[in-house]
This record gives sequence, C-alpha cells and structure tokens, in this order.
Amino acid sequence: MIYTYLPLNSSSLKAYQKTVEYLYSQLPMFQRVGNSAFKKDLTNTIKLCEALNFPQHQFKSIHVAGTNGKGSSSHMLASVLQQAGYKTGLYTSPHLKDFSERIRINGDSVDPSFVVDFVERIKPFIDKLAPSFFEITVAMAFDYFAHHQVDIAVVEVGMGGRLDSTNVILPEVSLITNISMDHAQWLGDTLEKIAGEKAGIIKDHVPVVISEKQPEVVEVFVKKALEHQSEIYFAEEEFDLNLSPDSHEVYQNGELLMVVNPDLKGYYQKRNIPGVLKTLDVLKGRGFTITENNVLTGLENVISNTGLNGRWQVMSENPKIICDVGHNEAGVSQIITQLSKEEFDHLFIVWGMVKDKESQKVLELLPKSATYLFCQPSIPRAMSAEQLAKEAYPIGLKGHIVPNVNEAVSSAKDLALPKDMIFIGGSTFVVAELENL
Repeated sequence: MIYTYLPLNSSSLKAYQKTVEYLYSQLPMFQRVGNSAFKKDLTNTIKLCEALNFPQHQFKSIHVAGTNGKGSSSHMLASVLQQAGYKTGLYTSPHLKDFSERIRINGDSVDPSFVVDFVERIKPFIDKLAPSFFEITVAMAFDYFAHHQVDIAVVEVGMGGRLDSTNVILPEVSLITNISMDHAQWLGDTLEKIAGEKAGIIKDHVPVVISEKQPEVVEVFVKKALEHQSEIYFAEEEFDLNLSPDSHEVYQNGELLMVVNPDLKGYYQKRNIPGVLKTLDVLKGRGFTITENNVLTGLENVISNTGLNGRWQVMSENPKIICDVGHNEAGVSQIITQLSKEEFDHLFIVWGMVKDKESQKVLELLPKSATYLFCQPSIPRAMSAEQLAKEAYPIGLKGHIVPNVNEAVSSAKDLALPKDMIFIGGSTFVVAELENL
C-alpha cells in the first residue's frame, strides 16, 4: 500500500490529537490504569500482524528486555547504528511528552498522519479483537518500520518478555539488561521467576547478550540459551568501565579500548554500556559495519540522535535541578548512589509514585536529610500525594504536600538557595509532566 502524508497543519494536527485521544480513551493502557490493561497473551498481536502482512518480518531487529536500563540501552544502540549510516527504527515505551515518541526512525518521531491512517485502517480489527493500547502501538510500530524499509529496528520490551506483544519478532540479537524486583504481581515474586519471563525473548539460534552477570539468575539464562541453541554472552565479563564525571574509560578484557564522553551522565549507565558494546560486536559478526568512531560518536550524542529525555537530566543550575525516571527499588538505589556523588548545601526532592509499586521498599532508600515535596502525576494509577506523605513520614521523610507536579517544583525552587539541589523523580509520569523538560 502507498501512503500519502499531508503536511502537519492545524487540521491534520487536530486529527492526530483526536486519534491519540481515541487510543487513550478506548483501549486499556497499562501505564495509565495498571492491571486491567495487562494481557499475558500474544494472540491479538499475532492476529494484528497477520492482518498487516506480517510487518515484523520485513526488517531486521534487536530485541531489548530487562528490569532497568532497557530504555537507555535501546536508545544507545539506535544512536550508534544511526552514526554507522543505518536507517534505524526505535520502538520504546512509555513516552514522556507525546505518543509519537514511542516510534522513531533515525530520531524522528512517527508521522502523525501515519498514526491517523493506521488507526482508521485497523478499526475493524479493534472492534473485533478489543486489543490493548500496547498491542495496537506495537503493531503500528512494526507497520511503520516495514513501510519505511528500515535497515534495522531496536525494539524495547514493554513488560517481561515471554508474553510481551513485541515478542513476535525474530531479531538478529537479543539483549537483556538487568533483573530486579519490579512488576512482581505480573512477572513473579522472585528474581528467578522474573528472569524466566525476560528470558522468554531468547529465540532459536539467535545470540543473546546479558548485560550483568547476576549470580541469582545466571542459570536461568544459560538453561534457556541451551534450550534454544543460542550463543550467550555475559557482557560484563568482557567489558568494564572506569567512570569519572566527564569521561568513561572502556576496557575490553583488561585492555583500554576507548575513552568516551557519553551524554547520558548517570553513573548507572556503567551497567548498560557493556551490554550495548557486546550487542554491537555481535551485530558486526552478523555483517553490520560499525566502526569505533561510530560507537564513540553514537554514545556521545544519544540525546540529540534519538530524543531521549529523563535519564539523570540536568534541567538548570543555581540551584541545580535534575530529573530521572528511575522508579523501582533497583533504579532508585542507583539514583541515591548518584546523588551521593553530588555537591550541594541542601537537597530538595520532588517525589511522586504510582499505587502498584512497592512504595515502602523504595521510600526506605531515600535520604532522610532532604526536604520533600510530595506530589502525584495526573493518571489513575497515581498514589495520592497525601497517601505518599502518610507512608513517608513514619520512615523519617519530612516535607510538604503539593499534589500538582509543577507546583511542587515551583515550591522547591522558592525554598532552595543557589548552592542547593532539587531532584525530581519517583515515577516516569512525574517527569513526564514537567513543563520545562
């Protein structure tokens, strides 16, 4: 089918906004409502892809799963592949500001007219199958990548892996970043069970890279790789990083490989970069041409190449204001480690969470010396600022209840002095509502 896109004028923009609102209002969306939108089944995705002539098989791909780091790793891979001259698709979720961020080619968001056209084309299937929001967006991404004939697409898992809607692709390589406790009510209540769900993306004879060699789950991945006769690589056995605020020394098998100044400044990227580098090595072994300069330039320009925001992002100075989307126990632990490396007189934390997270375990990680502004994102899943404060106060976290995210930030700015620091986080959806991001 040939698509003709109209210029984005007021009329087409209105049509796009109406279509996106239809997707939000008519389809169950996990990010907004939680459990009722989660489907542990690939049936709808398979039927949608069949109706679209199996677009997922019309381009090469990389599949990325993990508890933490899969978004950053996906964007880093896409950035390097763009620098290497490949027309690169990127599918990630959730978005921060606009739906179109979920689907990109060489950093450019999906054409709004395509979104309108796609939904119109598949409305009969929506009425028949009653798919989830995520199932529709996955099918849309695959159709978009196939239509534009991308050389390769980086596809991030939404949740888990085995029964995630993205798990209908046959990738060149699979990458699993990190395993920690998150979404336990859906994926399992132990690291081994969660790892088993993530390992579900491993395919027959498709190599798999594991970013971190975590003793608790090594056997899970090795066993699954053997079942599928897949080569398995533990990236941190080959690559190591020596970090400083301005540059990272990358060592391969003990020898200095390169010095990179990545624009993703979080120290926790030390856990992600080895997996990215090993995945790129596997791609080179499968015929892709990727130079060291492509890698350096790609890692140094992730934000400008792919539009990634919200990863240890410095929003302003004097006072220094930083936001980060880390939200589960492992992710917040990394944020606290990063905060300990910062210099400031006093720390203000603007914090909001969703109801289905293990809030007590996360709150117990937060510094008691900080002043808190408890807020809530504007989604049904949000924990109320009042409830959050009620859970935080007995732990020793004190501050103010300011439900609106941006009003909470404004209050923090009023309280902070130039040498103080303001951190904003607790949920992707808190960061998403920031006006100046």
